[in-house]
Amino acid sequence: MAEAALAHDVDMIDVRPAFTQDDVDALNARYAGVPTHVMLRELLAGDLAGRVALVSSFGTESAVLLHLVSEIDTDIPLVFTNTQKMFGETLAYRDELAERLGFTDLRVYRPDPRILAEKDRTGLRWSYDPDGCCEIRKVEPLKRALKGFDAWISGRKGFQSGTRTALPLFELDTADAAGSGPKLKINPLAGWDKTALNAYFEAKDLPHHPLEAEGYLSIGCSPCTSKVMPGEDPRSGRWRGWDKIECGIHSPIPTTPQADDPVF
Repeated sequence: MAEAALAHDVDMIDVRPAFTQDDVDALNARYAGVPTHVMLRELLAGDLAGRVALVSSFGTESAVLLHLVSEIDTDIPLVFTNTQKMFGETLAYRDELAERLGFTDLRVYRPDPRILAEKDRTGLRWSYDPDGCCEIRKVEPLKRALKGFDAWISGRKGFQSGTRTALPLFELDTADAAGSGPKLKINPLAGWDKTALNAYFEAKDLPHHPLEAEGYLSIGCSPCTSKVMPGEDPRSGRWRGWDKIECGIHSPIPTTPQADDPVF
């Protein structure tokens, strides 16, 4: 009898993915035009409670998303990947913001030292293979960080570059982390432009990244980040001189019409 019951339980294990493309389409339709703080509150206090991580680069505009989430849940896991090539200013800014906004669960992930020893012993892979460098220093650590979560929140904005103009609020992240299946990727600031971000900074008296005033409008690792010149898009300073536009965590978005911009 016990063996039969056990077999029955095994047969009933749910192996369906946590989210499908149909779920993503339904969420995009449901939250089109909904204020960002309303969307986040409904998700974080509802269906995604305990299932989602907030991922931040602590870059030039990160404070907006961090503040929005902090007003809802300061206990949410806050993930930062320290590639060990970061600006010192970014690390200091991370600590300042996390402390100021009251986050209780800052999780810092670093490259696997065994992988570094095998694939980047000199620490110079960025200079001849930036894709490979990003893979071992950023993509792989984030996969480890997100293991066990069904969804994660990204700070991408559509205005940042031509390859992000059609960025949706919700995507299906199919990068399979240790067999965990597709995850829901949430882009709450997809429709925000620089004017809206600046207004939020001012309204909430948020500190800016110290390098922004020097012309760094999109900040990643120090060897592959340069100042942005007048007339360039905000991400033009990333991997300058290389045919590379994303680190590998995100993919370029095909151009399609965007939903109405949400408000605070």
